[in-house]
Amino acid sequence: MKKLLTVLTLGALLVPAGAAQAGTTTTPTDSKNAAKFCKQLRTTSGGGENFRSAVDALMTSKVTAKNAYGKCVSFYAKDEAKERTSAQKQAVADCKKERDEAVTDEQKAAFATKYGAKNSNSAYGKCVSSKAKANKDEADENDQERINAAKACKTERGTTTEKQQAFKTKYRNFGKCVSEKARAQNS
Repeated sequence: MKKLLTVLTLGALLVPAGAAQAGTTTTPTDSKNAAKFCKQLRTTSGGGENFRSAVDALMTSKVTAKNAYGKCVSFYAKDEAKERTSAQKQAVADCKKERDEAVTDEQKAAFATKYGAKNSNSAYGKCVSSKAKANKDEADENDQERINAAKACKTERGTTTEKQQAFKTKYRNFGKCVSEKARAQNS
């Protein structure tokens, strides 16, 4: 019985650690950033049905007017966590490679100088943190393109009945427009 209890306890402890490594564990910062992004998307899209449609384009489950904001925050909080984890992993790989290429004392000193480290022992950490920040900033820039796409769609939809009808014929709904424009900006 003790062995079973020990195994179950260890298993329960390992699951959260594995989830954190997978990048699906969100932090309060991830949620705050997601909330800020969703508020901006809601404002940019004009709110209401347009916002619901823009969020619906991201989801696999049905989004209603009542749960659009919550689903948006949930989706982007998870996205922020994945971006942060991915940025960190890429930075670690890049810096390991760069550090391993520095063989001579001069190259090690140059590596330390490049990242503003006092010595070669702290250069690796400074390298990882600077590259991870740069990678995360790039991912956040891609998220901002969705906001820009929503602005473009709102402008394209216009206010006249003729423009709105042409918009509906071309895209079917606001979310489809945002998805297409965001993809075009990313490529």
